Amino acid sequence: MIDIQGASKSFKGTKAIQNLTLQVTEGEILGLLGANGAGKSTTINMLLGFLAPDSGKVQINQMDCSTKAKEVRNFVGYIPENVNLYPYLSGTENLDYFCKLAGLNYPKTELQSFLSTCGLQTEAHHRKVSGYSKGMRQKVGIAIAYAKKAKVYLLDEPASGLDPLASNELSAMLKKLASEGATILMASHDIFRVREVCHRIGILKKGALVKELQSKEVSARELETLYLDFMKN
Repeated sequence: MIDIQGASKSFKGTKAIQNLTLQVTEGEILGLLGANGAGKSTTINMLLGFLAPDSGKVQINQMDCSTKAKEVRNFVGYIPENVNLYPYLSGTENLDYFCKLAGLNYPKTELQSFLSTCGLQTEAHHRKVSGYSKGMRQKVGIAIAYAKKAKVYLLDEPASGLDPLASNELSAMLKKLASEGATILMASHDIFRVREVCHRIGILKKGALVKELQSKEVSARELETLYLDFMKN
């Protein structure tokens, strides 16, 4: 579903992505590990069509992400580190608003069902988002992507700043989405969360994919050691 072949991207002569090749199939979660500036966000922005690669190919569902960005975004859900919602609206109202922006009209009962499915407690559905925790806002963000029947989910540091319970709930939700056939790419520097959630792991350093492995092949401690070795050398 996600197919990146030999993609490179530079900014003012500095290479942000260097000859990157990776694929993510339906029902699979791929975690991209890397320090700040490793190229994780640039990769996601190319998949969203916000940036075009200087060379190589970036596709979702066999469509070029830069030339057919609008079509690609119709079935892609993007969940950033900080989900931007309208604080004076409730969770249900925010979900309704963003669904309508995408041309989707759902009855209130179905909107609430999406929120519940994505882990937002019922009593919070009608509360103003200004009183939500970060984890609760993330759940609304996931519900927005879920309601548009996204086939591909792109997540940029989704667990950053979440408490342990919210982080575990996020992990469970991502696994559920993958079990339903979703394709998920998660960029993070949280080694243990990536090891727990993802089927495969790629390590980015200075825009290059320096290692790719199956999560089941390594323990969290082994992955930490491997990651730190790559970051030091």
